[in-house]
Amino acid sequence: MTGHTRGTRRLTTLLLALLTLASAGAATACTSSDDLPSVVVTTNILGDVTRQIVGDEADVTVLMKPNADPHSFGLSAVQAAELERADLVVFNGLGLEENVLRHVDAARESGVATFEAGKAADPLTFRAPDDGGPEEEAGQPDPHFWTDPDRVRKTVALIADQVVEHVDGVDEKTIRANAERYEGQLAGLTTWMEKSFDRVPDGRRALVTNHHVFGYLAERFDFRVIGAVIPSGTTLASPSSSDLRSLTRAMREAGVRTVFADSSQPKRLAEVLRTELGGQVRVVELYSESLTEPGKGAGTYLQMMRANTAAMTDGLTGA
Repeated sequence: MTGHTRGTRRLTTLLLALLTLASAGAATACTSSDDLPSVVVTTNILGDVTRQIVGDEADVTVLMKPNADPHSFGLSAVQAAELERADLVVFNGLGLEENVLRHVDAARESGVATFEAGKAADPLTFRAPDDGGPEEEAGQPDPHFWTDPDRVRKTVALIADQVVEHVDGVDEKTIRANAERYEGQLAGLTTWMEKSFDRVPDGRRALVTNHHVFGYLAERFDFRVIGAVIPSGTTLASPSSSDLRSLTRAMREAGVRTVFADSSQPKRLAEVLRTELGGQVRVVELYSESLTEPGKGAGTYLQMMRANTAAMTDGLTGA
């Protein structure tokens, strides 16, 4: 056998060995990824909160896309199946995810552990219409608890408990440490919001929104909710002529000319109110019910709340 032939065979053997090792490594990586437990979250706001707690201990799948409406988004057949394969499902509840809750119910009936964060957050109820609330929903629970960071902080520990109890294979110390770190960040957020809102005089602490979404924030930071363009806790409702007349009358009486609207529909609301009030109405855009894509202004819950606080403070002080 020539030296050239022996060298070729050695090279071939070496290449085959390397390929075998690479294949084994890829298979191991694939198996490891597939073996990770699964947490499925309905809304992207809760998805971000849950990811802060879970970290790399499990796969966290968020069903709601950035900039979507939690009241109207739906699921594909693949997403519905993901719910029923999950180790834990975290959802807002209180009627928020109107097209998704039946799938959550189906997952629960099939034996999947589920956690309703809104119900655990000491929910408020919508107020009577004379106090600025939606008539048909007065007395019903308000699902928008995330506008109060203290309530979100309360749910963090509860989500951590659920993960530790129902998601096999996670490291409890890591989950608890992640939750404690994030709770500290939320406490810092509350302090920062209080200082920011201190700039708003008592006479200007009045909110008009596109629909009833900031009741928790109003209670926590001492604001008055004058009314909403859509007099409902859901964006699926529509304002009537009498609703708009009632709102514009309340705005005139309160001296309010600033409306806070979801960033997805400020222009339409501005035109409606300008027509009704016959004058200038300032519409300030907020991220009320959905996160954005990363880097687009509200990629995380903390970013969303800071952006909203700055916009509200500036809008109410005329800055």
